[in-house]
Amino acid sequence: MSVDPTSAEIAEKTAEKTVGETVEPQGAKAFEPPAAEPAPPRLFEEVLLAVDNVSLGFGGVKALTDVSFDIRKGEIRAIIGPNGAGKTSMLNCINGFYHPTEGKITFRGETRRKMRPFEAAAGGIARTFQNVALFKGMSTLDNIMAGRSLKMKANLFWQILRFGPAMREEVEHRRVVEDIIDFLQIQAIRKTPVGKLPYGLQKRVELGRALAMEPDLLLLDEPMAGMNLEEKEDMSRFILDVNNHFGTTIALIEHDMGVVMDLSDRVVVLEYGRKIADGTPHEVKRDQKVIDAYLGVPH
Repeated sequence: MSVDPTSAEIAEKTAEKTVGETVEPQGAKAFEPPAAEPAPPRLFEEVLLAVDNVSLGFGGVKALTDVSFDIRKGEIRAIIGPNGAGKTSMLNCINGFYHPTEGKITFRGETRRKMRPFEAAAGGIARTFQNVALFKGMSTLDNIMAGRSLKMKANLFWQILRFGPAMREEVEHRRVVEDIIDFLQIQAIRKTPVGKLPYGLQKRVELGRALAMEPDLLLLDEPMAGMNLEEKEDMSRFILDVNNHFGTTIALIEHDMGVVMDLSDRVVVLEYGRKIADGTPHEVKRDQKVIDAYLGVPH
């Protein structure tokens, strides 16, 4: 014959529980939030640049081996991998600093094996560098104006005199540069020599110089390197704005995986000069080869 416990007995047993221990009603289950679904990928159809079986060697050293991928118009394409994987070498091949020993690169339907950097720039490919490459003694305004040089059509004589058609052209280019300065929110340093600026602002000025070229394809080599959290957030916002508002296609190298997963539409992964994965950020971060080679696993 069972006897129901009294209220006093129930209270006594409850009091014996350790402090902080919760008692769940019978049959209750702890709440587990559903796993977050990745945002649906943006769709891009037109191929702006195609890399086909590109290899690059320096004597007996192979920097790239049989690498193929494409960059589609309007997307943000990330290139990631460990140090020495060949990421910067790939950007150097795309904009003409290096010439592939094998394979071909097709940009806007034109296939080439060799191209000099100024030809790439004139064709619509702009570039920033892992180590800031600015004219340190020149002001922010003058550095960004340097990016407009390819757009200037007046002959050299009038440009030297800064008179006639050259003066009218310079006024037009200055208007474009001032818009870029406003866009990047660097009005306060427009007259400051860039050598006196902190590293994060120098990176922003370099981005402005690249934007002044009005590129179809913008190559960014570690744009967040050396930045603190606030500077990374600002640079991420500017990269997204460049892509969304100007429609500029972007290919970037970055080691901050939070930035890569948040910004990029597709990711290609290199290791020792070979491609080991290619896909959306959601697919790449779950690829076992990528985890083993680069991302690692939590202990």
